[in-house]
Amino acid sequence: MFTNYSYTVDKRFMRYVQIDTQSDPMSNTFPTTEKQKDLSRLLVKELQEMGITDAELDEHGYVYATIPANTDKQVPVICFCSHVDTSSDSSGTGVKPIVHQQYDGGDIALPDDETVVISAKEHPYLASKKGDDIITASGTTLLGADDKAGVAEIMDAAHFLMTHPEVKHGAIRILFTPDEEVGRGVEKVDMKKLAADFGYTMDGGELGSLEDENFSADGAKITIYGISAHPGAAKDKLVSAIKIAGEIVDALPKDGLSPETTDDREGFIHPVRIQGTVEKTEIDFIIRDFETSNLEAHEMYLRRIMEKVLDKHHGAKATLKVTEQYRNMKEVLVNHPEVTANAAEAIRRAGVQPLRMSIRGGTDGSRLSFMGLPCPNIFTGEMALHSKHEYVSIQDMKKAVQTIVYLAQVWEEKA
Repeated sequence: MFTNYSYTVDKRFMRYVQIDTQSDPMSNTFPTTEKQKDLSRLLVKELQEMGITDAELDEHGYVYATIPANTDKQVPVICFCSHVDTSSDSSGTGVKPIVHQQYDGGDIALPDDETVVISAKEHPYLASKKGDDIITASGTTLLGADDKAGVAEIMDAAHFLMTHPEVKHGAIRILFTPDEEVGRGVEKVDMKKLAADFGYTMDGGELGSLEDENFSADGAKITIYGISAHPGAAKDKLVSAIKIAGEIVDALPKDGLSPETTDDREGFIHPVRIQGTVEKTEIDFIIRDFETSNLEAHEMYLRRIMEKVLDKHHGAKATLKVTEQYRNMKEVLVNHPEVTANAAEAIRRAGVQPLRMSIRGGTDGSRLSFMGLPCPNIFTGEMALHSKHEYVSIQDMKKAVQTIVYLAQVWEEKA
């Protein structure tokens, strides 16, 4: 089916990553940065040029579009979703994508900062891509493959389906979201407008990966209230909220329950930000576990640490506030096994072995699943995320395009 197809995914990707779309975790607006809409406006224009007449950008920065059905069957409406924003962990301004054709399997030194080397030893998946065409940034920015690889793949698949009417499929909805990287990606999605039955985020990593399980997640904030006094007359009076915060963080386990000491299905408590003064200091935590019931145990453990430290500081007070962030999509997808099964079949049709994996994190699909759209995650090829070492294989991206098209076909066949 793809023998004579001229893929556009690589050209689209190279174009999209040069548009700065970083989101801002400290912003209270939605989207958190207006510049995310720069890419979204381009996507609407390109979708309309394909003949997708209802493509639109709403005031919140969401792109909605429909590939119309071309079959007489009653097929469930499926949605493909990716996010346009990139992480604030590394600069996304002035991205210069570079194609390393027929990668030789060795280290890749990036030209704008030769101290930035993508090591084949440290990135074994990269080493396995010998012979592929690899795209990287130039050494001073991230690449933005997370998740512009997914965006480009959905766009190329849409282009294929619009130009190959012989491939039968039901109505397909496209959704591009802002602010996924700050955990707000689907906060203002209009589910009635989206009007889909099942969904797939294109936001996974290595070739063939299919993820139908992710962390359940809470955020926690400890607010410490100390007692301020002039440092020249502070003896037996001053109680430093800053030092108490340091003791709480230091009391966390050194050999477990943290991102740097856990893997596989192990959860963690992770301090991500401290700010404050002697009188008032705040610590923000993220709390993660595949078993939702374990979150409460982690939170009680954190509370005990806080209270134990406070006992040593007369007059100090503290509060612990927990906020739900997202839950394990498996709790929803277990009731809709056909959604993941159809994705696995599409991956096989693309000539790839499906790799069932769990996400030590979350995607827009995590929250969409609990908003009524069961939504596992499919590979894009994006690797070494949120860093200057980010890379993607063009061949992996082409297989993702194929997977999207085959998945549309599988749903139509089984209707």
